[in-house]
Amino acid sequence: MKIGIFGGTFNPPHIGHLIVAERIREEVKLDKVIFIPCSSPPHKQEKSYLSQIASPEHRFEMVKIAIRNNPFFEVSDIEIKRGGVSYTIDTINQLTRESQTDEFYLLIGADQFKEFHTWKEPYEIVKKAKLIVFNRPNYTIPDTEFSKFAEFITVPNIEISASSIRERVRNGKSIKYLVPAEVEEYIYANGLYR
Repeated sequence: MKIGIFGGTFNPPHIGHLIVAERIREEVKLDKVIFIPCSSPPHKQEKSYLSQIASPEHRFEMVKIAIRNNPFFEVSDIEIKRGGVSYTIDTINQLTRESQTDEFYLLIGADQFKEFHTWKEPYEIVKKAKLIVFNRPNYTIPDTEFSKFAEFITVPNIEISASSIRERVRNGKSIKYLVPAEVEEYIYANGLYR
């Protein structure tokens, strides 16, 4: 099977994540896309950012709710169970050990691709998974030493960010249509991002 790996903080998961994952699934003909909320993001360890992150359990539940109507989407708590800082190579190593016949495709935005050389063991990652790089608003996709390992996919430029959603919640503004309705209900029911 061709399996997409879509990792991130998902703080919260929003419509942009879903549109990107579905477009790439269709373009690359993936059998499924696994959303993997991280336990703790390696490139965002500043206290100011970490204080805004909902618990891993809340983020996992929100992703589960967000994807429930798409039979091609799954969510995994592999990084949450492992705990600590979440490194992509550790996740890919575990997935490839568990499923040696599957082909893995790592979905990353142009902003992440720009920093990919700073990730833990990037050359090991590209040995085990093909990079699928998608455009992001205000980022040009750089030509790097890792470009030869990547397929570049154009997705709709959806200018929705998790940080703007959190800010809207803090300021008492509507997040309707930015996140799935059930995710919106979950955020308010659990008092997240206040």
